Amino acid sequence: MTNKKMQLCAIQMSSNTNIEDNFADIEQQLATLEQGQQQLVLLPECCLFFGGKDKEQLTLAQKNRETNELKTRLAKLAVRYNVFLVAGSIPVISNQPDKFTNSCFVFSPEGIELGDYDKIHLFDVAVQDSEKNYCESRYAKAGDHVSVVDVAGVNVGLAICYDLRFPELFRQLCQQGAKIITVPSAFTRVTGAAHWQTLLQARAIENQVYIIAAGQEGVHLNGRETWGHSMIINPWGEILTQRDTGKGMICADYQEQELDNVRKAMPVATHNRFKNKLMSYE
Repeated sequence: MTNKKMQLCAIQMSSNTNIEDNFADIEQQLATLEQGQQQLVLLPECCLFFGGKDKEQLTLAQKNRETNELKTRLAKLAVRYNVFLVAGSIPVISNQPDKFTNSCFVFSPEGIELGDYDKIHLFDVAVQDSEKNYCESRYAKAGDHVSVVDVAGVNVGLAICYDLRFPELFRQLCQQGAKIITVPSAFTRVTGAAHWQTLLQARAIENQVYIIAAGQEGVHLNGRETWGHSMIINPWGEILTQRDTGKGMICADYQEQELDNVRKAMPVATHNRFKNKLMSYE
Protein backbone atom coordinates (compact mmCIF):
# COMPACT_ATOMS: atom_id res chain seq x y z
CA MET A 1 0.00 0.00 0.00
CA THR A 2 1.39 3.37 -0.96
CA ASN A 3 -1.08 5.43 1.04
CA LYS A 4 -0.44 3.86 4.43
CA LYS A 5 -0.57 6.42 7.26
CA MET A 6 0.45 6.33 10.90
CA GLN A 7 1.22 8.93 13.53
CA LEU A 8 4.82 8.82 14.73
CA CYS A 9 5.56 10.00 18.27
CA ALA A 10 8.67 10.39 20.40
CA ILE A 11 8.67 10.95 24.15
CA GLN A 12 11.53 12.99 25.60
CA MET A 13 12.36 12.11 29.20
CA SER A 14 14.69 13.00 32.04
CA SER A 15 14.75 9.56 33.64
CA ASN A 16 16.09 8.94 37.11
CA THR A 17 16.86 5.84 39.19
CA ASN A 18 13.30 5.43 40.47
CA ILE A 19 11.45 3.07 38.14
CA GLU A 20 8.03 4.16 39.40
CA ASP A 21 8.80 7.81 38.66
CA ASN A 22 9.81 6.93 35.12
CA PHE A 23 6.72 4.81 34.48
CA ALA A 24 4.60 7.68 35.77
CA ASP A 25 6.30 10.12 33.39
CA ILE A 26 5.70 7.80 30.44
CA GLU A 27 2.04 7.36 31.35
CA GLN A 28 1.57 11.10 31.74
CA GLN A 29 2.72 11.61 28.17
CA LEU A 30 0.81 8.66 26.70
CA ALA A 31 -2.38 9.97 28.28
CA THR A 32 -2.16 13.08 26.09
CA LEU A 33 -2.34 11.14 22.82
CA GLU A 34 -5.31 11.75 20.57
CA GLN A 35 -7.49 8.69 20.17
CA GLY A 36 -8.79 7.26 16.93
CA GLN A 37 -5.62 6.87 14.88
CA GLN A 38 -2.81 4.38 14.64
CA GLN A 39 0.26 5.51 16.60
CA LEU A 40 3.84 4.38 16.94
CA VAL A 41 5.44 5.78 20.12
CA LEU A 42 9.18 5.73 20.83
CA LEU A 43 10.73 6.00 24.31
CA PRO A 44 14.36 7.05 24.93
CA GLU A 45 17.32 4.84 25.75
CA CYS A 46 17.40 3.71 29.40
CA CYS A 47 13.82 4.91 29.73
CA LEU A 48 13.12 3.15 33.05
CA PHE A 49 16.44 3.65 34.85
CA PHE A 50 19.05 6.34 34.19
CA GLY A 51 21.42 8.60 36.07
CA GLY A 52 22.85 6.03 38.49
CA LYS A 53 26.00 3.95 38.48
CA ASP A 54 26.57 1.69 35.50
CA LYS A 55 26.67 -1.38 37.72
CA GLU A 56 23.15 -0.59 38.93
CA GLN A 57 21.90 -1.36 35.42
CA LEU A 58 23.40 -4.83 35.79
CA THR A 59 21.80 -5.23 39.22
CA LEU A 60 18.43 -4.25 37.76
CA ALA A 61 18.82 -6.77 34.94
CA GLN A 62 19.71 -9.53 37.40
CA LYS A 63 16.75 -8.66 39.63
CA ASN A 64 14.39 -8.64 36.65
CA ARG A 65 15.67 -11.94 35.21
CA GLU A 66 12.97 -14.22 36.61
CA THR A 67 9.92 -11.95 36.59
CA ASN A 68 10.45 -9.95 33.37
CA GLU A 69 8.47 -7.28 35.21
CA LEU A 70 9.83 -4.37 33.18
CA LYS A 71 8.83 -5.90 29.84
CA THR A 72 5.46 -6.96 31.21
CA ARG A 73 4.63 -3.48 32.44
CA LEU A 74 5.76 -1.88 29.18
CA ALA A 75 3.55 -4.28 27.22
CA LYS A 76 0.61 -3.31 29.44
CA LEU A 77 1.22 0.36 28.61
CA ALA A 78 0.93 -0.47 24.90
CA VAL A 79 -2.41 -2.14 25.59
CA ARG A 80 -3.74 0.56 27.91
CA TYR A 81 -3.03 3.39 25.47
CA ASN A 82 -3.64 1.36 22.29
CA VAL A 83 -0.27 2.12 20.69
CA PHE A 84 2.62 0.36 19.06
CA LEU A 85 5.31 1.01 21.67
CA VAL A 86 9.02 0.97 20.84
CA ALA A 87 10.30 0.77 24.37
CA GLY A 88 13.60 2.65 24.09
CA SER A 89 15.95 0.35 25.96
CA ILE A 90 16.08 -1.55 29.23
CA PRO A 91 18.85 -3.73 30.71
CA VAL A 92 18.35 -7.46 30.14
CA ILE A 93 20.65 -10.09 31.62
CA SER A 94 22.72 -11.80 28.93
CA ASN A 95 24.08 -15.34 28.74
CA GLN A 96 27.00 -13.98 30.71
CA PRO A 97 25.68 -13.38 34.27
CA ASP A 98 28.01 -10.42 34.76
CA LYS A 99 26.79 -8.64 31.60
CA PHE A 100 23.50 -7.23 30.38
CA THR A 101 22.28 -6.26 26.94
CA ASN A 102 20.93 -2.77 26.32
CA SER A 103 17.71 -3.99 24.69
CA CYS A 104 14.83 -2.41 22.80
CA PHE A 105 11.43 -4.12 22.56
CA VAL A 106 8.47 -3.43 20.28
CA PHE A 107 4.96 -4.13 21.58
CA SER A 108 1.64 -4.13 19.72
CA PRO A 109 -1.58 -2.54 21.03
CA GLU A 110 -2.50 -6.08 22.10
CA GLY A 111 0.64 -6.32 24.23
CA ILE A 112 2.34 -8.79 21.91
CA GLU A 113 6.12 -8.53 21.61
CA LEU A 114 6.72 -7.99 17.90
CA GLY A 115 10.51 -7.84 17.97
CA ASP A 116 13.62 -6.82 19.85
CA TYR A 117 17.11 -5.44 19.33
CA ASP A 118 20.25 -5.46 21.46
CA LYS A 119 22.49 -2.40 21.03
CA ILE A 120 25.41 -3.41 18.83
CA HIS A 121 27.78 -0.46 19.22
CA LEU A 122 28.77 0.24 22.83
CA PHE A 123 29.76 3.72 24.00
CA ASP A 124 33.41 3.40 25.08
CA VAL A 125 34.72 6.91 24.45
CA ALA A 126 36.37 10.01 25.91
CA VAL A 127 34.17 13.12 26.03
CA GLN A 128 35.04 16.57 27.31
CA ASP A 129 32.27 16.76 29.91
CA SER A 130 31.91 16.03 33.63
CA GLU A 131 32.14 12.28 33.04
CA LYS A 132 35.29 12.50 30.86
CA ASN A 133 35.22 8.79 30.01
CA TYR A 134 32.44 6.33 29.26
CA CYS A 135 32.86 2.54 29.15
CA GLU A 136 29.52 0.93 28.39
CA SER A 137 31.17 -2.42 27.67
CA ARG A 138 32.26 -2.79 31.30
CA TYR A 139 28.85 -4.19 32.19
CA ALA A 140 27.07 -4.41 28.82
CA LYS A 141 27.37 -7.04 26.12
CA ALA A 142 27.07 -5.96 22.49
CA GLY A 143 24.23 -7.32 20.39
CA ASP A 144 24.83 -9.46 17.32
CA HIS A 145 21.78 -9.04 15.10
CA VAL A 146 20.09 -6.42 12.97
CA SER A 147 16.37 -6.06 13.61
CA VAL A 148 13.54 -4.92 11.35
CA VAL A 149 10.03 -5.29 12.78
CA ASP A 150 6.69 -5.34 10.96
CA VAL A 151 4.49 -2.70 12.60
CA ALA A 152 1.01 -2.70 11.05
CA GLY A 153 2.49 -3.51 7.65
CA VAL A 154 5.32 -0.97 7.86
CA ASN A 155 8.89 -2.18 8.35
CA VAL A 156 10.56 -0.43 11.29
CA GLY A 157 14.32 -0.73 11.80
CA LEU A 158 15.75 -0.55 15.32
CA ALA A 159 18.90 1.27 16.45
CA ILE A 160 20.05 2.74 19.78
CA CYS A 161 22.03 5.94 20.46
CA TYR A 162 25.73 5.37 19.60
CA ASP A 163 24.60 3.18 16.67
CA LEU A 164 23.79 6.47 14.95
CA ARG A 165 27.47 6.96 14.12
CA PHE A 166 27.63 3.75 12.06
CA PRO A 167 25.95 4.22 8.67
CA GLU A 168 26.56 0.57 7.77
CA LEU A 169 23.91 -0.49 10.29
CA PHE A 170 21.35 1.93 8.88
CA ARG A 171 22.12 0.77 5.34
CA GLN A 172 21.51 -2.83 6.38
CA LEU A 173 18.22 -1.88 8.00
CA CYS A 174 17.21 -0.15 4.78
CA GLN A 175 18.27 -3.10 2.64
CA GLN A 176 16.12 -5.32 4.86
CA GLY A 177 13.11 -3.17 4.06
CA ALA A 178 13.02 -0.51 6.78
CA LYS A 179 10.96 2.59 5.95
CA ILE A 180 11.13 3.99 9.48
CA ILE A 181 14.17 3.76 11.77
CA THR A 182 13.91 4.49 15.49
CA VAL A 183 16.80 5.95 17.47
CA PRO A 184 16.17 5.97 21.25
CA SER A 185 19.08 7.83 22.79
CA ALA A 186 20.85 9.38 25.75
CA PHE A 187 23.33 11.51 23.81
CA THR A 188 25.70 13.54 25.96
CA ARG A 189 25.24 17.30 25.87
CA VAL A 190 28.70 17.80 24.30
CA THR A 191 28.38 15.23 21.51
CA GLY A 192 24.72 16.08 20.98
CA ALA A 193 25.41 19.74 20.39
CA ALA A 194 28.14 18.84 17.92
CA HIS A 195 26.69 15.95 15.92
CA TRP A 196 23.16 14.82 16.87
CA GLN A 197 21.05 16.67 14.31
CA THR A 198 23.62 16.31 11.52
CA LEU A 199 23.85 12.55 11.93
CA LEU A 200 20.08 12.06 12.18
CA GLN A 201 19.43 14.05 9.02
CA ALA A 202 22.24 12.24 7.19
CA ARG A 203 20.84 8.81 8.09
CA ALA A 204 17.36 9.88 6.92
CA ILE A 205 18.63 11.36 3.64
CA GLU A 206 21.05 8.62 2.59
CA ASN A 207 18.53 5.83 3.33
CA GLN A 208 15.37 7.74 2.36
CA VAL A 209 13.57 6.75 5.55
CA TYR A 210 11.66 8.40 8.35
CA ILE A 211 13.80 8.79 11.47
CA ILE A 212 12.23 8.97 14.93
CA ALA A 213 14.71 10.02 17.60
CA ALA A 214 13.72 10.17 21.28
CA GLY A 215 16.29 11.49 23.73
CA GLN A 216 17.01 11.84 27.40
CA GLU A 217 17.42 15.48 28.39
CA GLY A 218 18.74 17.46 31.34
CA VAL A 219 21.09 17.00 34.28
CA HIS A 220 20.67 13.59 35.88
CA LEU A 221 21.29 12.36 39.42
CA ASN A 222 24.85 11.28 38.72
CA GLY A 223 25.68 14.64 37.12
CA ARG A 224 25.53 13.35 33.57
CA GLU A 225 24.06 15.85 31.11
CA THR A 226 22.04 14.68 28.12
CA TRP A 227 21.16 16.63 25.00
CA GLY A 228 17.48 15.97 24.32
CA HIS A 229 16.44 17.63 21.02
CA SER A 230 14.12 14.75 20.14
CA MET A 231 12.99 14.99 16.52
CA ILE A 232 11.16 13.30 13.68
CA ILE A 233 12.69 13.60 10.21
CA ASN A 234 11.20 12.71 6.82
CA PRO A 235 12.98 10.86 3.96
CA TRP A 236 14.02 14.19 2.39
CA GLY A 237 15.88 15.11 5.57
CA GLU A 238 13.39 17.72 6.76
CA ILE A 239 12.75 18.02 10.48
CA LEU A 240 8.99 17.65 10.81
CA THR A 241 8.91 18.38 14.53
CA GLN A 242 11.33 18.60 17.44
CA ARG A 243 11.50 19.25 21.16
CA ASP A 244 14.72 20.86 22.29
CA THR A 245 14.56 20.73 26.09
CA GLY A 246 12.35 19.44 28.89
CA LYS A 247 10.01 16.49 29.12
CA GLY A 248 7.31 16.09 26.53
CA MET A 249 6.10 14.41 23.37
CA ILE A 250 6.29 15.25 19.69
CA CYS A 251 4.23 13.73 16.87
CA ALA A 252 4.22 13.81 13.07
CA ASP A 253 2.48 11.85 10.32
CA TYR A 254 4.15 8.99 8.50
CA GLN A 255 3.05 9.08 4.88
CA GLU A 256 4.19 6.17 2.78
CA GLN A 257 3.26 7.92 -0.45
CA GLU A 258 5.75 10.68 0.36
CA LEU A 259 8.47 8.10 1.03
CA ASP A 260 7.68 6.27 -2.21
CA ASN A 261 7.84 9.55 -4.16
CA VAL A 262 11.29 10.39 -2.76
CA ARG A 263 12.64 6.93 -3.56
CA LYS A 264 11.16 6.97 -7.06
CA ALA A 265 12.50 10.43 -7.92
CA MET A 266 16.00 9.62 -6.67
CA PRO A 267 16.47 5.82 -6.65
CA VAL A 268 19.68 5.69 -4.65
CA ALA A 269 19.01 2.09 -3.55
CA THR A 270 19.09 1.04 -7.21
CA HIS A 271 22.11 3.19 -8.00
CA ASN A 272 24.12 1.97 -5.01
CA ARG A 273 27.05 -0.06 -6.35
CA PHE A 274 27.73 -1.55 -2.91
CA LYS A 275 24.20 -2.75 -2.17
CA ASN A 276 25.03 -6.46 -2.15
CA LYS A 277 28.06 -6.18 0.11
CA LEU A 278 26.50 -6.79 3.52
CA MET A 279 28.73 -6.40 6.53
CA SER A 280 29.57 -9.25 8.86
CA TYR A 281 30.07 -9.12 12.62
CA GLU A 282 33.28 -9.89 14.43
